[in-house]
Amino acid sequence: MNAPSKSCLIVRGGWDGHTPVESTDLMKPLLEDAGYTVEIAESTERYAAGDLPSFDLIVQCVTMSEIAKEEWEALRDAVRGGVGFAGWHGGIIDSFRQNTEYQWMTGGQWVAHPGNLIDGYDVEVKAGHTITEGISSFHLTNTEQYYIHFDPGVEVLCETVFSGNEGEPDLYPAGARMPYAWTRSWGKGRVFVACWGHTFADFEVPEAKLLTLRGLCWAGGSEDLPG
Repeated sequence: MNAPSKSCLIVRGGWDGHTPVESTDLMKPLLEDAGYTVEIAESTERYAAGDLPSFDLIVQCVTMSEIAKEEWEALRDAVRGGVGFAGWHGGIIDSFRQNTEYQWMTGGQWVAHPGNLIDGYDVEVKAGHTITEGISSFHLTNTEQYYIHFDPGVEVLCETVFSGNEGEPDLYPAGARMPYAWTRSWGKGRVFVACWGHTFADFEVPEAKLLTLRGLCWAGGSEDLPG
């Protein structure tokens, strides 16, 4: 384990079907091995404590739910001031559905998952970023494929293509290509989003786990990424 040099706040909760506890418990020791001290909070009330700027990274795993005005403003201002913000699946891009400014910050919002749980699909990894360096494209099974609305200003790291075999073909056309992991800036802060991670089982795929961990560390400002 590296000597801790950075700090991370994990905030989890919301819909239990996205395994927020199991998924963040999986990531916590990986972040610690990467040099982070990690605090876990069970509610977005933690955002209003007044100390968010003291963290290097905030990892959020909260699906749906609501966020109070003072909590959102504290999170928004911390990220704009330089704190990294990162997460996966519904824990970051299906949070606080009524807060469009939050969706602006994350760069995307879940809108559908054709077929719900499906047999599998491919995630295409794009070269050219330190997060994806040396990581091959990979296949996920028995999980959701996210159909999203996204900001054209994000930097796309991964994509997925819809087969047209899941859901209604007149709504989800075959060949539709969707960003599936990305980065963006929000003021001085770095934001990383991965669309996989429906449950902790997605992280049993080594590429999915490593790419997510690297994205979290990148958002936190780490110079040397894991793996």
